[in-house]
Amino acid sequence: MHPNPVLSRLGFAQDDRVAIIHVDDVGMCQASMAAFAELWQFGLITSGAVMMPCPWSLEAARFARAHPDADLGIHLTLTSEWETYRWGPVSTRSLDTGLLDEQRCFHRRSASVQAQADPEAVQIELAAQVDLARANGIQPTHADTHMGTVAHPKFIHAYLQTALQNGLPPMIPRLDESGWRRMGMGLDEEAIVQILEVLNSLEDMGVPLLDQIHGMPLDSDPALRFEHTKAAFDSLPPGITHFIIHAAQDTPELRAITPDWACRTADHQTFLREDLRAYLRQQGIHTIGYRTLQALMPITEL
Repeated sequence: MHPNPVLSRLGFAQDDRVAIIHVDDVGMCQASMAAFAELWQFGLITSGAVMMPCPWSLEAARFARAHPDADLGIHLTLTSEWETYRWGPVSTRSLDTGLLDEQRCFHRRSASVQAQADPEAVQIELAAQVDLARANGIQPTHADTHMGTVAHPKFIHAYLQTALQNGLPPMIPRLDESGWRRMGMGLDEEAIVQILEVLNSLEDMGVPLLDQIHGMPLDSDPALRFEHTKAAFDSLPPGITHFIIHAAQDTPELRAITPDWACRTADHQTFLREDLRAYLRQQGIHTIGYRTLQALMPITEL
C-alpha cells in the first residue's frame, strides 16, 4: 500500500517507526486497573482501553477523572471468555438479541457472537458502552475491540459508526488483501473486499488509520518477556503500530481468573523497566498516544 498519510501529518518521515504502546483489558479486574495506573505514572506506555462491562471499569473511571491526561479509549466488548469470572451487556439482558449465552453473559468466543448476535443489538451495545464511559467521567481517546469480535461484515459498520459518531479514531489497520488474510481471523473473500472498501472510504475522509497491529503473545515464556519484547520492537516495520500488552499486577484474583496470568504480570514488570525505555530510544522507536490521532479526526460519519 501507499505510505500512511498520517505520518506526514504528524511530522514523521515515511520510514519512521511509530508505536502506540497500548494496555488492553483495563478494568477487567483489579489487577489490570492497578497495573495501568502504575504504568501510566511510569510513562513508557502511551495508551490503554477500558472494558466497560467489567466490574473494575468504575475504578478506571475514577482514575480517568483524577488523571484527565490519561490516554484511555473504550475496549468495545462483546465476549466474556473466562470460565468463572464473567460479564455481560450494559444495554440489555434480552436473549432475543443473541448477545447472551446460557449463563446470561456474553458468549465466550467471537465466532459465537458473530453467528448469533443481531447486528442492530450490537450497534446499540457498542454505543451504550461509550455512553456509559462518558457518564462515568471517562473522556475516551479512541475505540478498539476486545478479541477482534467486530472484525466481521455483520458488525464492522456498527463499530466504525460508533467510533466516528463519537469523534474517536478506530483501531483498524490499513492492510491490503494479503494482510487481512494473514491476520488469521477467518474472513472470506467477500468480507475482505468489504473491509478494504471501508478502509479506502475512511482514508479519503481523513480518518487516521494504523499500519499494523502487533501484540505480545500470552502463551510464551514469561521469564523471557523482556528479550521477547525487545525483539518485537526490533521487528516493527515503518508506519504506525498499535502495540498491545496485557499488563496486570500479580494477585490471587488474577491467578484465579486466567491461566495466562504469568504473561500479564510479565508485561507489567517489563514496561516498568528503565532499560526498556532506553532501548526503544536507542532503536529510534517513536511513541505516540491515541490523543495525537484524535486531534486529526475529521467531523464526519459513515
